[in-house]
Amino acid sequence: MSREINRRVFLARSAAVTAGAAALAAAPGGLTAPAASAATTASSDPRKVVIPEVDVRPAALKDPTEATLAEAANLLRSGKLRATTLVQAHLDRIERFDSVYQAFNTVTAAQAMGEAQAADRHRSGALTGIPLCIKDNYYTAGIKTTANSFIFQDFVPPYDATSVARLKSQGAIVIGKGQMGPLATTRATTPNGTITTVNAWTPGDVKIDPGGSSTGPACSVAGRMACSSIGTQTGGSIVNPSNQQNLTGLKPTMGRTSIYGVIPLSYTRDHSGPLARDALDAAIMMTIMAGADPNDVRTQGLPALPDLITSALPVISRGQVRLRRATTIGVPPDFLTTKDPSVLALRKAFLQTLDGIPGAKLVDVSYPDDWSLMTGRFNDIRLSERAEPFLPYLKQDPTLFGVSLLSWLQGVFLSGDEWITGQRAKNQLLREVLDNVMDACDVLLQTGPVPFDILGLPELAFPIGFEAIGADPKVPVGTILGGRPYEEDRLLEVAAAYQAVTDWHTQRPADPVLPGTKQAAGRSMSAAARAVPAARLSPEEALAASA
Repeated sequence: MSREINRRVFLARSAAVTAGAAALAAAPGGLTAPAASAATTASSDPRKVVIPEVDVRPAALKDPTEATLAEAANLLRSGKLRATTLVQAHLDRIERFDSVYQAFNTVTAAQAMGEAQAADRHRSGALTGIPLCIKDNYYTAGIKTTANSFIFQDFVPPYDATSVARLKSQGAIVIGKGQMGPLATTRATTPNGTITTVNAWTPGDVKIDPGGSSTGPACSVAGRMACSSIGTQTGGSIVNPSNQQNLTGLKPTMGRTSIYGVIPLSYTRDHSGPLARDALDAAIMMTIMAGADPNDVRTQGLPALPDLITSALPVISRGQVRLRRATTIGVPPDFLTTKDPSVLALRKAFLQTLDGIPGAKLVDVSYPDDWSLMTGRFNDIRLSERAEPFLPYLKQDPTLFGVSLLSWLQGVFLSGDEWITGQRAKNQLLREVLDNVMDACDVLLQTGPVPFDILGLPELAFPIGFEAIGADPKVPVGTILGGRPYEEDRLLEVAAAYQAVTDWHTQRPADPVLPGTKQAAGRSMSAAARAVPAARLSPEEALAASA
């Protein structure tokens, strides 16, 4: 389908979604009632997903928790690895290290092992036997879903969210629910703001940003406690944790994946997607999650999903990696203006590597004069969207919103004329991005998730190296690539080529030092104490960091 048709479909869809903004996802206690079980949609999905054969690295052969999703699937399919062995290996790491990482709200050990035993007897799909971490705002049938909030602290959904149902229909095993910011607003904390999940690369220092709000899903994969994970994004919550924890995260075009069965934050900006170890894993997860869902009107009538899995496979010609298609990569003016010399050096090296891949063409792009105004003007309109479906709870007891209360109150007091002004700014910004900024390029490098996430355009985060911060010698640095509507395949092609000539994405963090061990005894008391975080976000800090 041509870009012009994609553009028209996306503009029409964006206008329709804005006009009908409401909380679609079912939630307990007064939000919209479910139209149908998501499992029905998943079970009727006829797609057959084939994970390609890949070379399995020696590290993955030695320890299955080192494996990418694709590597683990190949080992399971060939009979070289049993699902029970794979799941138990991840459960062992959860039991040993999650007291430090605090990546999980709930661990479903007994259920996961029972499903692994069944997977060893019968393969049911491409993900048979693969353990996944699910962000705790996705409905999971019979498993508590709290969104790390007081409101849903005892809620047990009767059915799976569509994305969860589709992954399970391909044989995936839910190993647990991932910690998150309260109601998906900040990095992972308890409802009262006590910091929980740490960055898997710096578990002894809670000050190093782990990314939010899909903090737990990111940490679970980086810490080798799940093969892959899924999160949600309203304001960077897939791409930011992926960048912070050396993962590859894909936020699709609005509507590519269903948000049915996800506790809502902002209907016009909520997206679901994977946080994975590399481009291929992200493509596999997205291929399974994507598609029309009768319970989510945003997914209806969209252009067909491209072959994402093929797009995420590197092309090698005469021994040299090249891009699958000639691609013009836009470099914006702020990409090389960071004041951090380590990050600047990594970005320069990244551009040099890209420029050396046949088929890649780097071009400078400029922003319109009103860019800063447009990217900030309408951002707060999301607050009224999040407040509307939760008004009964705000009236009942505002303390139910815990540390994130201030952002919800802001939404209540946002005026109608401010909302209208914000929508006009959004429409103007969308046209500036599509018609001006990206006029000379196929994909655009970004220094942050804005504006692609708030416009509903696809973006992909992936690692480009490490920097030293304080006493931490190895802190991940990533970049974000934004694309045109429904062109997730183009983003994956670039990332796949880059990852074929670099090894950042294959590196894993060292295991955390456990309190009471000989290693911990050799560290200073202050450092050992930091291994179990006790810091708290203030309401003002939560507001400043709110998605």
